[in-house]
Amino acid sequence: MSLPEKNFLETQHIVKQYAKQYALSDVSISVPEGAVYGLLGPNGAGKTSLIRIITQITGPDSGNILFRGRPLQPHDVSQIGYMPEERGLYKKMKVGEQLLYLAQLKGMSLHDAKVSLKTWVETFEIGTWWNKRLEELSKGMQQKIQFISTIVHNPPLLILDEPFSGFDPLNAQVITQELLKLRDSGTTIILSTHRMETVEELCTHFSLINKSRKIIEGEVESIKDQFRTHTYKLNIKASATLVAPDGGKIISDMALKNNTRELILSIPTLESGNSILSHYMNQGEVISFSEIIPSISDIFISLVKDSNLE
Repeated sequence: MSLPEKNFLETQHIVKQYAKQYALSDVSISVPEGAVYGLLGPNGAGKTSLIRIITQITGPDSGNILFRGRPLQPHDVSQIGYMPEERGLYKKMKVGEQLLYLAQLKGMSLHDAKVSLKTWVETFEIGTWWNKRLEELSKGMQQKIQFISTIVHNPPLLILDEPFSGFDPLNAQVITQELLKLRDSGTTIILSTHRMETVEELCTHFSLINKSRKIIEGEVESIKDQFRTHTYKLNIKASATLVAPDGGKIISDMALKNNTRELILSIPTLESGNSILSHYMNQGEVISFSEIIPSISDIFISLVKDSNLE
């Protein structure tokens, strides 16, 4: 019997109101230890408000936060690396001086800061920037400096708000690889992002917030399984008229090259893909067959539309 997941962070019934507008309405999330947790939602949904409460920049009107199974304390902020969407570096300060200064603000000694920064400087190949002022660097380069300043003290919890903003695809991939290494080393990561492909690639769990309320939460694969539509794609070489299995229907039938056809099938009554294959192997030569699984983007759009109609 597998042991239940241990939650690294929990928010319990968080409420936050500004004037007459609710930013968060009874929001509870559970972030398992070692997870990469996607915090998703449209602009203005409440994601940043929740992050600011977790990082103790602001406080909730009501509700509790548990950190490693106990109430979150002010000193716990030293165990959190937070990269906000709106970056906050000193543009007139040199890169090296700034990174050393920020590392020491996070509680590192000068010696430990230099050792840690040496590794990250080599990883991101920024040695030639060390004595440059931040304002001399491109936005993407500044983002790298911000990222390094967030992780330099090796925090057990990372919270990244739109971490890929300003990065070209190549540098976004570099950041992705570093996040995967941090995940594999046991770091718990919360990502707030609009990039659904990032959630597919990185996240083990996610929640969706819309209009200040949590709509759904859980493991990525489990949620995708909930939204299966029992729709399949079949490529088959056949000349005769094709028919669907009992209880199913052919949504589309498109002719391809070399007498091959692509079928989109809806077959909610059949549990086994093998039975679908057996049915069509008697009608032609099956080239490929796969279930069409909804993407995180598909689920996001569907849930946000539904909640907006409520």
